[in-house]
Amino acid sequence: MSFERIYIFDTTLRDGEQSPGISLNPFEKLEIAEQLARLGVDVIEAGFPVSSPGDFEGVQKIARGVSGVIVCALARAIENDVRTAWEAIREAEKPRIHTFISTSDVHLEHQLRKSRAEVLEAAKKMVALAASLCQDVEFSAMDATRSDPDFLAQVLAVAVQEGARTINIPDTVGYAIPSEFGNFILGQYDRAPALKDVAVSVHCHNDLGLAVANSLAAIEAGATQIECAINGLGERAGNASLEEIVMILETRHADLGRVTGVNTTEITRTSRLVSQLTGYDVQPNKAIVGRNAFAHESGIHQDGVLKERTTYEIMSAATVGRGQSDIVLGKHSGRHALANAMEELGYKLSADELNQAFLHFKQIADRKKQVTAVDLEHLVSEEVRVQSDIFELESYEVTSGSGKIPSTRVTIVKDGETLPGSSESGGSMESIFKAIDNAVGTKGKLKDYQVRSVTEGKDSLGEVRVVVDVGGKPFAGMALSVDVVEASAKAYVRALNNAYRTGAVS
Repeated sequence: MSFERIYIFDTTLRDGEQSPGISLNPFEKLEIAEQLARLGVDVIEAGFPVSSPGDFEGVQKIARGVSGVIVCALARAIENDVRTAWEAIREAEKPRIHTFISTSDVHLEHQLRKSRAEVLEAAKKMVALAASLCQDVEFSAMDATRSDPDFLAQVLAVAVQEGARTINIPDTVGYAIPSEFGNFILGQYDRAPALKDVAVSVHCHNDLGLAVANSLAAIEAGATQIECAINGLGERAGNASLEEIVMILETRHADLGRVTGVNTTEITRTSRLVSQLTGYDVQPNKAIVGRNAFAHESGIHQDGVLKERTTYEIMSAATVGRGQSDIVLGKHSGRHALANAMEELGYKLSADELNQAFLHFKQIADRKKQVTAVDLEHLVSEEVRVQSDIFELESYEVTSGSGKIPSTRVTIVKDGETLPGSSESGGSMESIFKAIDNAVGTKGKLKDYQVRSVTEGKDSLGEVRVVVDVGGKPFAGMALSVDVVEASAKAYVRALNNAYRTGAVS
């Protein structure tokens, strides 16, 4: 039996980054893009270059640094957007311009304030411009599912005529239900026969919790590209979850007759990396990548799984990269042992990266009895982030106790300059955050603070996530340490680093 190929278009770095509180710097975006390439996605939507200089830089870094995958940049159907997108991706091995315009009457009237004729003309001109710059052009009709089907078909036909090789029919506001959406896609094939000559894509949002189901309905109706994000990140309730789409097709390929090119054993690592860098935790019962996805507490279930895994598991944890590693290192382990352990986990570090990772490893090993595989994965991610920081926490001292007002002294380093800061406040965390503000010369407002252990045991690495409001905008930061106070301080500094890159902190 032959299987039809479904192409995976990952929008974690574009739509996913639009989630409130996420602000990835160019180095972090490149790190995620490299992992997406290892995962085996077909297209990486690297960003929206015209939106900011930082986003342009991030897209350009990915275009220059990631091979073997299509690197895509988003652009409104506006000339400056299209030309800027091309400048950002032109050095990619496989560049794609993705241009879009709204087609629903509600968007035309209240957002664009354009007539249908004006929208049709803009789509025609901008797709033609994009095609003159780049061989691979994708066109999206925003809010397609609330558009007049005949007008939508007219716009899509024009886009194909002007050179679009992929046509995206998005459920932008997550309004559709599966049976309706499948019929909607079939209707567009009937109204616009030219769609049979190009790839048809869908981009479903999860406002009603139906993004994955709608994507699957579109596949059954003939769509060959699915736009999705790691951990289902994205605007509002998020996008279709990449890991769920891929594992549905992997697990049920014999019935559905479709497959992807994704290396499923990289799914868990990719999910963890995206969670770490964005600061967005994965809910415990999340399908495929939640920590409880392969957990069994019921005695009946445990008995069944121990006798035969398939009694209660429809897929193996190893299939998505959840197999347990035997790698355990301690404070007496050397650089060579660390390098071997990292290679077994799939990480190939340069000499400088290994030296930095080894220093951090020794610091952790001195405070932990054993360093596990999970610790090592977090260690590598932490080292990459530290290398791109502007502000660095050099030292801190917190004094607190019963009946005492907590006081903190910190030293922050910026471009070789030492910035001292101090504070007295009602709580230890508040005190250390205010001392950092004092050193940096800003005033952040803590919007969210979360602490969790990375592994088991009293000496587990603590992972701290903060969201800090600076100048009316939220910025996320995450850090790791055996000492939760230290992790909290570093996470706060990381949030200020992200704010600095946008100009919110000087």
